[in-house]
Amino acid sequence: MTVAPGGTAATSLTVRNDSDIVEAYTLEVVGDCAPWAVVEPERVSLYPGTSETVTIRLAPPRSWEVRAGDVPLGVRVLPAEHPESVTVPETTVHVEEFHELRTEILPRRRRGWLRGRYRVAVRNEGNTATQVAFRPEQAGEELRFGFTPGTLDLAPGESAETRLRVRIGKPVWFGKPAVWPFTVHPTDRAAEEGAEAGTPAGALVRPPLEAEFVQIPIFPKWLLALLAALLALLLAWFALVRPAVRSAARQAADEVVQPRPTPGGKNGQSPGTGGDSGTGKEQGGTGPGVPTGGPGGTGPGGTGPGGTGPGTSAGGGGQSSTTIDVQTSGGQTKTGSYTVPVGRTFRVTDIVVANFQGDEGVMTITFGDRKITTIALETFRNQDYHWVTPIEIPANATVTANVTCAKPGTPATGQQARQCHEVLNVSGVLAGNAR
Repeated sequence: MTVAPGGTAATSLTVRNDSDIVEAYTLEVVGDCAPWAVVEPERVSLYPGTSETVTIRLAPPRSWEVRAGDVPLGVRVLPAEHPESVTVPETTVHVEEFHELRTEILPRRRRGWLRGRYRVAVRNEGNTATQVAFRPEQAGEELRFGFTPGTLDLAPGESAETRLRVRIGKPVWFGKPAVWPFTVHPTDRAAEEGAEAGTPAGALVRPPLEAEFVQIPIFPKWLLALLAALLALLLAWFALVRPAVRSAARQAADEVVQPRPTPGGKNGQSPGTGGDSGTGKEQGGTGPGVPTGGPGGTGPGGTGPGGTGPGTSAGGGGQSSTTIDVQTSGGQTKTGSYTVPVGRTFRVTDIVVANFQGDEGVMTITFGDRKITTIALETFRNQDYHWVTPIEIPANATVTANVTCAKPGTPATGQQARQCHEVLNVSGVLAGNAR
């Protein structure tokens, strides 16, 4: 007898009472067919010498658990009065094979530049062993496919996976992503071979698997927009901003770099000796009104007490300069000064401060009662200041350089100095008439 999974079949069994008493018989299916076979009726009563035919109905489920092939079928006949006379007639039932696959591809969509990777999961839900192969399909010929492994041998109820690699030959450089749909057809070889041989193979289920490969461009849109913006900025810089910056810098340089007056007079100079706090030197033209002695020539810039060093002066409103030299021991404060001669006005336009040793400390520059600046010595080696409008210092007022030495520096000789040593040069016009 043959039965297909998911279908029904029936056979019959005749029970005869050969005893001399009335007997009741209980019938029960035993063996591998018992879960899906029943006897109708399950109990019969017979007079001596009579018989009755019962029906055995078979309904195997469509499941991989019901294996294809010959399955023994037995029916146990148990007499109620004489149980020792139990008997089990047997026969064979042939269960037809059927093929069914459950498949899935993950992920359904993959993004990449040139290739994508997928997993194809397969479960054999048929009742016989099979070999599964895969056949890809795409509308064009742009994609290339590779399966690892190429075939899967599956027993009933067994699951396995294969890896699918999808490749495309040409990249997409710019623009929108390209979408390439494709289909994978799982192939049950055992079912196909049975169909070709004319052997019934049950329902062959081969659902196609649909997926997509989204090829993204090498250069996305936002990168192109960024490159365009950068290029526009570079063009704007070279065409507009850079010439304007150069023009402004050139103009500023022309305003700052003015012809500097040449210190020194033409016809004479008067040496002077300074005091304890530094040395000063003033140079200028000679002629009437040049202080050479007396109160005007003996101030701090000349040869009298309180002077800051040797210096010369020239009248008649000519260019003049003076140098104040201050040497100070560490931790001490000293002041070097220059006094404007009597009857003169010193119109200062430029000063140059030199810290050639790299000393550390503070220097304060004062013109009369006006503090010009306070500088930390460690922030500079040479510093200069210029004024378009001169700063006027009246007669008897002083130009002072007050130095507080924190630490003597190291000059170019490489040996640390014993004292701080700062030099201030003041230049301008010494105007007015001397008394």
